[in-house]
Formats: sequence, C-alpha cells, structure tokens
Amino acid sequence: MKSIIVDNAKVMSKGQITLPKEVRLQLGVDTGDKVIFIAEGDRVIMMNAAVYAMKILQSSMEGEREKSGLFTDDDINALIKEIRNEVENP
Repeated sequence: MKSIIVDNAKVMSKGQITLPKEVRLQLGVDTGDKVIFIAEGDRVIMMNAAVYAMKILQSSMEGEREKSGLFTDDDINALIKEIRNEVENP
C-alpha cells in the first residue's frame, strides 16, 4: 500500500505548481508525463494519466469475459488458437 504524503506547493502567476519529489515518485510521473485532475467539491484527486486511462479501460471491460463465454483459462486459450488460425490461414 502506498503511503500518504502531505505536502504543499505554491501556485505561481501562470497557475503552475511544482509537484513535490515524493508525490512524483509515488505517482510514477517524470518530465513530460501527463497527470489528470479530478475535482469534486473542495477536493482534487491527481493521478498519472496513463494509470487513469488503464483504470477506465478495465472498468469498461468489466463483465465482458463472462458475456463472451470465457470462464476458464482453457476457454481463453481455445479462443486465442482460433483467432491465430484465422489470421494465419485466411
């Protein structure tokens, strides 16, 4: 589990802030990476944008495996074999 970091940053004239090093490390962001802000009332959640995108994708895919009739690893492996066969032998 990640630790809770409490720190502050000063807002500069152009609305820019510098993220504290510990926050950048915990979010896994570096120069050029993007972050996303989710504002709710008087609170803001900041996340690594790539991590947020993956969470949204995972959420949207929830339940699709069952809808497709894939219940076991064998079901998934059989589907992979079927698709490979279709691609390799059109």
